[in-house]
Amino acid sequence: MKSQAGDQWYVHAALYLVIAILTILLIKVAIIDPKEAVKQEKFWKTESRLRMNNIKAAEILFQKKFGNYTDNIDKLISFVKEDKFVDSVVNAFDSLTMKPANPFKPLSHGEFTPESLKLSPKSFQTYILQIDTSISIDTTINRRGDVVKVDSVRVLGTKYFLEDPDGYGTVGDLFNDAKKNTSSWE
Repeated sequence: MKSQAGDQWYVHAALYLVIAILTILLIKVAIIDPKEAVKQEKFWKTESRLRMNNIKAAEILFQKKFGNYTDNIDKLISFVKEDKFVDSVVNAFDSLTMKPANPFKPLSHGEFTPESLKLSPKSFQTYILQIDTSISIDTTINRRGDVVKVDSVRVLGTKYFLEDPDGYGTVGDLFNDAKKNTSSWE
């Protein structure tokens, strides 16, 4: 048996190499990877909120033109891409502020694309978009107490609710007019 003082140099070199590799691995796992994860999460949050602001702008334009909001994102994308009203608003110029009146904000890559309204950047799931529905029932009764007629009016889309499937926020509310077009992060 050899004593510890007589260990071969390559055993010590191998141990120092293992220590160096473990140190580098620890630095990567404990410092570098979490910074990258935080950076990626911040990107997803910012990008998703930009997209949700653009959906809000599209809903406002849709409501101005048609008198109600829509819960169909594909219809909203088609409206933004093809409607002349949207084109006129996007290309308008605000004479008071001396700035373009384009309500759509550029995304992280530098420009707005209507197709970006559909999917969340993190999970690539469709944004959750809902509109309210209200039914008003009016009953006409004669003097004898007999029901003469019943009229019902169904109203769609006076309010909308938009939610990110990854939990980065919401816009609007289906039950409260005070929260109409209000983002949860503002």
